[in-house]
Amino acid sequence: MTLTTADVLVIGGGTGGYSTALRAAALGLDVVLVERDKVGGTCLHRGCIPSKAMLHAAELVDGIAEARERWGVKATLDSVDWAALVATRDDIVARNHKGVEAHLAHAGVRVVRGSARLTGPRTVRVEGIPADAAPGVRPRSALGVHDLTARRGIVLATGSRPRTLPGLTPDGRRVVTSDDALFAPGLPASVLVLGGGAIGVEYASFHRSMGAEVTLVEAADRIVPLEDAEVSRHLTRGLKKRGIDVRAGARLLDAEVLEGGVRARVRTARGEVRTVEAERLLVAVGRAPVTEGLDLAAAELTADARGFVVPADWNRLETAAPGVHVVGDLLPPPSLGLAHASFAEGLLVAETLAGLPSAPVDYAAVPRVTYSAPQTASVGLSETEARARGREVEVNTMPLTAVAKGMVHGQGGMVKVVAEAGGGQVLGVHLVGPHVSEMIAESQLIVGWDAEPSDVARHVHAHPTLSEAVGEVFLTLAGRGLHQQ
Repeated sequence: MTLTTADVLVIGGGTGGYSTALRAAALGLDVVLVERDKVGGTCLHRGCIPSKAMLHAAELVDGIAEARERWGVKATLDSVDWAALVATRDDIVARNHKGVEAHLAHAGVRVVRGSARLTGPRTVRVEGIPADAAPGVRPRSALGVHDLTARRGIVLATGSRPRTLPGLTPDGRRVVTSDDALFAPGLPASVLVLGGGAIGVEYASFHRSMGAEVTLVEAADRIVPLEDAEVSRHLTRGLKKRGIDVRAGARLLDAEVLEGGVRARVRTARGEVRTVEAERLLVAVGRAPVTEGLDLAAAELTADARGFVVPADWNRLETAAPGVHVVGDLLPPPSLGLAHASFAEGLLVAETLAGLPSAPVDYAAVPRVTYSAPQTASVGLSETEARARGREVEVNTMPLTAVAKGMVHGQGGMVKVVAEAGGGQVLGVHLVGPHVSEMIAESQLIVGWDAEPSDVARHVHAHPTLSEAVGEVFLTLAGRGLHQQ
């Protein structure tokens, strides 16, 4: 098959790329999607889906300990069959992958496995890769070369890769990235996690559940530094209660790979130098945009100093080259580098290319979740951010253990709402505790629709649920609280 033209050319088949392709095809556009690995991208194959499958297994392990120690259920855990866990995880990924492929095929999206580079603002050269080639392996010779022209536009959606630190070379065994950790052989007895953002916290939580001794090192003065400070404090307390050694304000000085593990020197917040030995060192210090091989200059584009492709028009996610749009991890802040934000960006770009009006992505109303134990979930502004913007705010918090269901779960946690003073609109909602990822959708609508506490207070929350705490906070802000003064 020789391809020459399409309405839309999408480079990259991750969440941002395939959502763009599906929506554009649904709007009647002819779409070609180029992906050099597997459609689904990092989220499906190396990130969100497999890691959350593993965290579910971790929750089951924790549940056995809780059953025995707290509830009198004489349950025991013999061992974790790592091979079986991996098989279940990989089956979930495979079924999702087939689902994405089926959706693209049903929509009429032409998918080309190959490596794409820009040759102009509306043209792309694709070197095809054999369908059976191993992911990430570039064959010695291309399987056909396609020169493609986009009638309406090109969408850059090439995603990201894990960042590393100078002097640390991941080997997939002793020094691993978050990608490698999924495929590392077996479970380590001890792990040093560098990076206290969402990814690092999740992996620290998983390994602790699986019985490892865990040290978590974060250079900022607190973990999950993008979240509200009270959320960070509650999460730190919860992780420490589980036996995780959390070291915020600390920096890695150097690390040495030994025969049986890694020896690292860490400077603590107090200036002390501490030696940490672990079977595995996991580097989770963020992700970097992937633009290698794209040849941005051919479309008269450049990446900024951090590697991001900055839109000239954020309302359309269009670059300085007319007709070239960007979605997903290639975008700098205020984009969040989250899969669900990429879905929204894909919808926006597809509708823009189809000539339809489409509201820009409201990043302040995009929820953020850390799937550790305990979990965090938030949307909107933190208290510090709101005050920094000159807003006069009223803040109310409530511990989850103040409601009966929170006592049942026994993990602690809290609800915090930041609203404009005097009953004004809700600016941010911040949660930490068990299963709060499933509670954030209500808060997303509250923030996204500029609701006021009185708007929320007239709605009844089911009893007994964790969400009662959310309802009670809004009742209190509206002057109708029952359980808070």
